Amino acid sequence: MRAIAIRVGAGLFAAAVAMAAQASWPERLVTIVVPFPAGGTGDSVGRLTAEWLTKGLKQKFVVENRAGATGTIAAEFVARAPADGYTLFLASAGVMEIVPHMQKVRYDTFKSFAPISVVGSNAQALAANPNFPVKTLTELVAHAKERSVQVPYASGGAGTLAHLTMVLLLKRAGIAMSHVAYKGNAPALTDVLGGHVPLYIGGVYETLLHHKNGKIRVIAVSTDKRVGQLPEVPTVAEQGYPGFSTATWNGLMAPAGTPKDVISIVANALRPACQDAGFSAKLEATGVDAMCNSPEQFADMLKANWLMWQEAVKAAGVAAQ
Repeated sequence: MRAIAIRVGAGLFAAAVAMAAQASWPERLVTIVVPFPAGGTGDSVGRLTAEWLTKGLKQKFVVENRAGATGTIAAEFVARAPADGYTLFLASAGVMEIVPHMQKVRYDTFKSFAPISVVGSNAQALAANPNFPVKTLTELVAHAKERSVQVPYASGGAGTLAHLTMVLLLKRAGIAMSHVAYKGNAPALTDVLGGHVPLYIGGVYETLLHHKNGKIRVIAVSTDKRVGQLPEVPTVAEQGYPGFSTATWNGLMAPAGTPKDVISIVANALRPACQDAGFSAKLEATGVDAMCNSPEQFADMLKANWLMWQEAVKAAGVAAQ
């Protein structure tokens, strides 16, 4: 009995020590690994998040850029990192939900990470050169059905979230178009602005200024609600395809096994950010709508999106090799 009591006491003591350690987290610098180069939208979201958490948790949060291999280098690094809360991952829809369907990766979206919170998301915009004779998605579908030759559309590359969004839309509308894949959004958009390709699918942020200047016409956005930057542009769902919704997102994740208390501390510290006018405005300036959902909501979103993008990758013919 005495031996049992000693073991029980030792177990309780160890648990108390662990709880005390978690309660005092973070005690040192925390690194947020970003799978993109400095200067882009994902990097901006990471730096805004680090700045907010530094102020809220009174400990330094810093961004470390580990770009390359479509984000898998960073994902694999975080998946192997100690599960102590001092290495976090600014995950993205592409890295977590699309890339694993297209190539072999050394991480598991569901088993290698613990969701914390999606900081923000942004819609895809379907835009037309102003000389192209359509002003709505309904008109575009009718126009495509009338043509014996497929209407071309440009994107930043095969297998990108924008391309796969268009694949899902075309399937839903029951029409076919010709995909013109570019090596990046900039050259794709340049050719649409120049009238070489009539349509472009890509992030709202890339199209925003050109739309307001009348150089292109955004005819639909992919999210379930209209976006704040383009309130006059209806969603795909509003134009005859109820339930249609896709978006790219950036959210914090931790290595699997990270203490739940640490996950809660970060999620709770981040939640007020999306009600803060200054933080939301900074996100919106990069084309991102603030979200700050819960770990449970993040996990549910991953499960639903996983199946959607699996279908899109298969339909696009860019399945895992």
